[in-house]
Amino acid sequence: MTQRAIRSIVEHREVITAPESMTVSEAATVMKEKKAGAILIVNEGKLAGIFTERDALYRVVAEGRDAKATRLADVMTRDPRTIHPDKPFPDALQIMHDGSFRNVPVVEDGRPVGVVSAGDAVGPELKDFIFELLRQDQADDVLPG
Repeated sequence: MTQRAIRSIVEHREVITAPESMTVSEAATVMKEKKAGAILIVNEGKLAGIFTERDALYRVVAEGRDAKATRLADVMTRDPRTIHPDKPFPDALQIMHDGSFRNVPVVEDGRPVGVVSAGDAVGPELKDFIFELLRQDQADDVLPG
C-alpha cells in the first residue's frame, strides 16, 4: 500500500486558523476566499476545534442560527480527532472512514500544521484504500464472526 506521509501533503499549504470568537459569517468568508472546506479553531496557538462546511449546514443553517451573530465556539467540533504529520496518509483515511467525516486536523506538539481531507485521496491512496476495504469485507464474509 502506498505510504505517502501526511507532512508531504500539508507542508506547502497555508494553515487556515481562526479564534473561537470569530463569527460563522466571518469564518465562511475566509473559507470561501481560501477555497477551504474547513478552518481550524485555535486558542493560544493550540488546536481547540474544527469548523467545516458540514457544521455550517447542520449546526447553523438547519438550526436557524444567525451566522453574523453565532460564534465558532458555539458550533465548532471541539477536540476533533487529529493525526501527526509523520503518519502515512492511509491512517488519515481510516480515521475519516471510521468517524464518517471528511477532514482531519494535522497536529504536531499540540499545534495545527494543516488539514487533510477526503479530497486528498485522489491519487494512489484511494485505489489502495478501496482495495483494502473490499479485502476486509471479503474477509468478514469468509471468517466466522
